[in-house]
Amino acid sequence: MKQQFDNNKSMTRYTLISVVMTFVSIVVLARAFYIMTAEKTYWDAVAAQVKKDSVLIEPTRGNILSAGGQQLACNLPEYRIYMDFEAIRESKCDTLWHDAQGRPTKELKALCAGLHKIFPTCSAADFLQNLEEGYASEKNGKHSRAWPVWKQRITYMQYVEIKKLPIFKLRQGLSGFYANKLMIRNRPYGPMAASIVGAAYKETGKAYSGIELAYDTVLAGTPGIKHRRKVLNKFINISDTAAIDGEDIVTTIDVSIQDLAERALKKELIKDNAYTGVAIVMEVETGDIKAMVNLDRDTTGVYHEGRNHAIADLLEPGSVFKTASIITALEDGFIPDTANCIVDTGCGILEMHGAKMRDHNWHNGGYGKINVSRILQVSSNIGVSVLIDKFYGKNPEKFVEGIHRLGLATDLKLPFNEYKAPRIRFPKKDKTGRYWSNWSKTALPWMSIGYETQVPPISTLTLYNAIANGGKMVKPRFVTRVERDGEVIREYPVEVIKEQICHKYALETIQDILFKVVHEGLGKTAGSRAFNVSGKTGTAQKAHNGSYKSGIVDYLLSFCGYFPSEKPKYSCIVCIQKSGLPASGGQMSGKVFHDIAEGIMAKNIRYPSKAAKDELSRFVPDVKRGNILAADYVLSKLGMKTTGGWNGSYANGNPIWGSAKTDDKEVKLEKTPVTAKNQMPDVIGMGARDAVFMLESRGMKVIIKGRGRVMQQSVAEGQPIKKNQKVELTLN
Repeated sequence: MKQQFDNNKSMTRYTLISVVMTFVSIVVLARAFYIMTAEKTYWDAVAAQVKKDSVLIEPTRGNILSAGGQQLACNLPEYRIYMDFEAIRESKCDTLWHDAQGRPTKELKALCAGLHKIFPTCSAADFLQNLEEGYASEKNGKHSRAWPVWKQRITYMQYVEIKKLPIFKLRQGLSGFYANKLMIRNRPYGPMAASIVGAAYKETGKAYSGIELAYDTVLAGTPGIKHRRKVLNKFINISDTAAIDGEDIVTTIDVSIQDLAERALKKELIKDNAYTGVAIVMEVETGDIKAMVNLDRDTTGVYHEGRNHAIADLLEPGSVFKTASIITALEDGFIPDTANCIVDTGCGILEMHGAKMRDHNWHNGGYGKINVSRILQVSSNIGVSVLIDKFYGKNPEKFVEGIHRLGLATDLKLPFNEYKAPRIRFPKKDKTGRYWSNWSKTALPWMSIGYETQVPPISTLTLYNAIANGGKMVKPRFVTRVERDGEVIREYPVEVIKEQICHKYALETIQDILFKVVHEGLGKTAGSRAFNVSGKTGTAQKAHNGSYKSGIVDYLLSFCGYFPSEKPKYSCIVCIQKSGLPASGGQMSGKVFHDIAEGIMAKNIRYPSKAAKDELSRFVPDVKRGNILAADYVLSKLGMKTTGGWNGSYANGNPIWGSAKTDDKEVKLEKTPVTAKNQMPDVIGMGARDAVFMLESRGMKVIIKGRGRVMQQSVAEGQPIKKNQKVELTLN
C-alpha cells in the first residue's frame, strides 16, 4: 500500500529551517554592522598591517653624459644603517650581545672595533655605548626597530665592509641589522661644469638648475605603482604598474676642454685677484658648447662654480661690441674703403654732445689720425663713436636695426631658467613725435662702444662664432641626443638662426680686421706662434652697486675670438670681472684665451708615423751657430764627419764664426760674414758662451736671461754700438 505524504509535517520543518536561517542572517548582519561601526578603527588598523595599497615605485633617474660618454651626473647607491632590537628579542638571539653575566660578548666588542676602523672619527667605545643604549631603550613595551648605527649616509663600499663584521653578517632576523638603500644623485667629476650640468636634490632627485632641470621630464622617468601584502609575517611587493626609468642625456661638453678652460681661467683669476670669471668654448660649425666655466670667489678666497654668468649676466659688453658697430656700418655701405676712412682721434679726449669720450691711451697723447682697421686694432673709443655718430646720428633707429639684423639681440631661447635674452633698446619718440622719450644725444656714441646695452657672454660669442662660420649664425647647442641603454631615442639637430648675418664684403673685411687685432693690435697676448688667432679685446668700466660714481671702479675684461683663423674650428669668449687697476682685456682675458686655444690645438695635433724619432739614439748632433772651429774640434773628437776648409787654431782661441747644417750623415759647417767692430752682430741661434765672447770682445756689457740658444737680442743687428753699452740676450 502506497504511503501518503504528510504535508503538515513538511511545512513545520520548512518553517523551522526558515526561522533558523532568518535568525542566523540577522546575527550575521548585526555582527557585520557592529564591525563596520564599533570595531571599524580596530579592523582598519589590522588591514593596514597586512596590506599597503598604491605605493609609488620610484624610477631610476637618467644619466647626464659628456660628448665622450663620461658620466657628468648619475645615480649611486648610498645607505642608512639601523638595528631592529625587537627582532633580536623575538628571535631569542640576544646571547650574541650579552653573556650570562650581562656583559658585552666578544662578538659585540669585535663588531664595535670593526665599525671604528670603517668610521675612525668614532671610537669603538662610543659605538658600544650607542648600541647598548639602543638595546636597552623601550617605548610602550616595544624595543626600537630603527635604531641608527651611524647617523650619516654611507657608500656602497662601506656597506659591503660593514656586512662582513661579526653579528651583522648574519641574516636580518638573527642580527637585527638592516639598511635602507637610497639612490643618490652624484657627480663623478665633482664640481666640473656644475653650472651647466645643474643640480638635483640628493635624496629626492628633484632638479632645480641647469640641464638637470631643463631636461627633467626626460631624465626623471615615470613612477610605477605597487602594493604590499603581509604573508607569514613578511611583506611582499606586488607590482601593479612597472616604473619606467629615465633616459640618458648626451651633452656637448668635452671633459678635457672643460678641465683645460677651468684651470686656465682659475690661474688668471688668482693672479689678477678677480672675483668672477667666465670662459665658453664653442664649436664653430655646429654651435656645440664644448666647455662652459663660471667661477666665483667666496669669502674665503676660494674659487668655485656658482651662478651661470655665461647665460644669465646682462652686462654692458664693452669693446667687444665695437665689432658689431663696424659690421653694421659696413653692411649699410657707409665704409666702402676701410683703409681710406680716417678718423682724427686727436689727443685721446673728445667732447661729444657735452660729455667727454676718452681712448685708453689719452694720457699718452692719443692715436691721432687712424683708419677703420687701426681703430679696432687699438680699440679706439673715439674712432668708433665718431663714425657711428656721423653715420647714424640723425637716424639712430637704423643703427639699432642693424645690430638686431646681425642677430646680436636675438633671443636664443636657451632651455634654462637662468638664461636672459639680450636687451638692446630701440629709440622711441614722445607723443608729439618731435623728441626722443628714451634717447639722449650721447646714447648712440656710447652704445656704439658697448655701453647702454645688456648682452650675456653667450650672445656675444654666438655673433663672433657666426663671423668665423662664414656668416652663418647657429644656435648654441648643449645636448646632442637622448639615449636609453646605449640606443639613440632622439637627436637634437644643429639649429641655424641666420643663414647670413651680413654680405660678403662686410664679412671678409671684419675677418681681416679681427686677424690684425691679434697680430698687430692690442690682442697679441691671445695669439699663438703655432697657429693664427682672430678676435677682439674689451675693457669696460662696470657699474658698482648700480653706479659708476661709487668711488670703486669695477671692470669687465673680455676677449672674444676664434682659431685657427684660416679654417676656424673653435670660437671662445673669456670674461673677467675685477675691481681696480691694472685692468686689461687683452692682457688678462687674452692670456686665458691663449692658454685655452693652445691646449685645444695641442690636443688635436696628429703626427705621421715617419715623424717619430728617438732623440736618445741620434747619431748626428745639433750644432748651434757660433765658433765653428770649436764645433769642428769637438765633432772630430767624436769621430763625426764634417765639411769645412778654413784655417785657424782652436787651441790658440781663434774663433771662426759660422753656422751648421745637419743631415742624417754629416754636419756641414759654413763660415758667415761678421759685422764691423762698431756694429751690433747677429747672435741669434748662438749658445751663451759664443754670444757673450763675441759681444764682450767689442766692449759691450751682456745681460743673459734664460738658458739654451739666443732667441732674442735687445739691440738689432747692424745698429751702431758703443763701449760699455748694455745688451740683453733672451735664451730658450
